[in-house]
Amino acid sequence: MRRIDYPIDARFDGKKLYSFLKGEAKLSSKLIRSLKQSENGLLINGAHARTVDLLHEGDTVSVTIPDDAHPAKPGTALPEILWADDDLLVVNKPALMPIHESHNHQGDTLQNSVALWLRKQGKAGAFRAVGRLDKGTSGVVVCALNPHAAARLSGKPEKTYLAITTKPFYGTGTIDAPIWRPDPMKTLRTVDPRGDRAVTHWTALGTDGENTLLEIRLETGRTHQIRVHFASLGAPLLGDTMYGRPDARLGHQALHCAKVRFTHPVTGEEICCEAPLPPEMQTLADALRLDNAPRAEYNNGNEDKTGKGEPKPCRSTN
Repeated sequence: MRRIDYPIDARFDGKKLYSFLKGEAKLSSKLIRSLKQSENGLLINGAHARTVDLLHEGDTVSVTIPDDAHPAKPGTALPEILWADDDLLVVNKPALMPIHESHNHQGDTLQNSVALWLRKQGKAGAFRAVGRLDKGTSGVVVCALNPHAAARLSGKPEKTYLAITTKPFYGTGTIDAPIWRPDPMKTLRTVDPRGDRAVTHWTALGTDGENTLLEIRLETGRTHQIRVHFASLGAPLLGDTMYGRPDARLGHQALHCAKVRFTHPVTGEEICCEAPLPPEMQTLADALRLDNAPRAEYNNGNEDKTGKGEPKPCRSTN
């Protein structure tokens, strides 16, 4: 279980506990209701507390979030840990590894891999990926280890992607085109005026006149957004079999979440983690990084395989 202690200062003297939990601690109403029913879920100075109790300067409010009752089944392979603490786990997902279990994938997903790591750490948290990556997309995935962290982080992490397209691009640009799902029974998307607004910003890092290495930032987060947007320009990502065609050099689309930046949901600290490109994509990217093009720092060289210690700083990609 996760216990978080909050010192009470003069701002909350005479305020009700519920007001503090919703305002300062930013707990969801659902979580507060759950904590009220949990033994030692809410404490003031170590004693059982009600949400209507008044706070006083110098008090300590303690919130104890119980472990999840039904954790996922552990897999056989540990994830590559980029950073971890009591609230978050940041990992580097391999290409071709699904995020969640499904009918076709049992025991071989990131969900199972994280469950194995949690078991070895003596933790019983459920798997809560904050933002998903497609099966064929590699890179940084942020996992919340409790419902409070998940709720606070939902939709918040800022991601930077690296992609290789099948046409030349130069300079910078923005794609502002709505994305539509024609068949609700299929995952395929397309650009269509009936769809939801989707905005993609890109910067060309290098091209050989046929393929281009791009740095990409999303203003919106639609399913398959990057893949659909570039396919709509006649430039599908290299190796994307859904929106383009296979490529013998890759067994998946050339798309990698290289960097994620966010504010820690409990400490308020700014966290930034990077993941190096997978080797097969790194080889292709190196061939496209021209001398006169901006160069991406794919890895800051400060690896921490244990997941302990300080967050890794992000270097500029310019």
